Amino acid sequence: MNNWFRSHLLALLEAALRLLSKPFGSFMSALVIAIALTLPALMYAVLDDFAGLAKGVSGKPEISIFLKKEIPSPDALRLQEILKKDARIASVRYIARDEALKQLAASGGFADVVGSLQENPLPDAFIIEPANSTPADFAELKTYFLKLPEVAQVQLDSAWVERLHAIVDLGRSAVLMLAGLLGAALMIIIFNTIRLQILTQRHEISVSLLVGATRAYVRRPFLYFGFLQGLMGGVFAWALVAWLMHLLSPRIQSLAQTYSIVLSLHGLLWWHVLALLGFAGMLGWLGASLSVHRHLHDRPFA
Repeated sequence: MNNWFRSHLLALLEAALRLLSKPFGSFMSALVIAIALTLPALMYAVLDDFAGLAKGVSGKPEISIFLKKEIPSPDALRLQEILKKDARIASVRYIARDEALKQLAASGGFADVVGSLQENPLPDAFIIEPANSTPADFAELKTYFLKLPEVAQVQLDSAWVERLHAIVDLGRSAVLMLAGLLGAALMIIIFNTIRLQILTQRHEISVSLLVGATRAYVRRPFLYFGFLQGLMGGVFAWALVAWLMHLLSPRIQSLAQTYSIVLSLHGLLWWHVLALLGFAGMLGWLGASLSVHRHLHDRPFA
């Protein structure tokens, strides 16, 4: 066990020394990896913030029922008791027209408009939470509510929340596909980098094999080199994402405020950073492994 750990540690140190021996080339290769990883990582960070916004809003659809203006409050309260007894309805919240007008005056900057009104134009309303959230149940309830003589209009209030969730899910799928495509491109870059190293050191590899070194011993430094190069690219990508989020955050928040949306951008969280670094290191390891298998195992050096 000690020999195994020592051999891997020596291979890791050898790979690190190879990176440090050519700092400019190593930096440029890592920067290419970072630029390719920055786009999907930045998109994922922004989408994660929007997903948090979507989760902060109740995603369970509710049905708003607006009564006819001529319906008096006692009749509205009697209708509330009838609706409460319906097994298809989980909860019923009654909003009187006076309460609705006060809420309108208190929010959205409509106080001056409300104060200038001669009479309350808002109807009494119910906020219904269905027991089941299937589309068929909603269609059935909407049809039932519209048939009630007291009801003037029925509206599904949170359809926009479902659209927001759908947009976030679509965006995440697009980010994953983009990350897969760019990951494949990065594996090709690391594949060629390791290939050039193997060809450059082919004489050293031949001598090592002749004096008894195993192919696993020869292979390890190249694998760790690919891993370290990918990991370094992941660190640079993390720094680029943090810098871009710092630049874009005020502009995105200003845009959100024009739609009366309070959006807080936190960037990449610690588990996102770990996932980014792990993904980058894995790409480097896989690219190096493929290159080593192709150019070291399949070609006789000794």
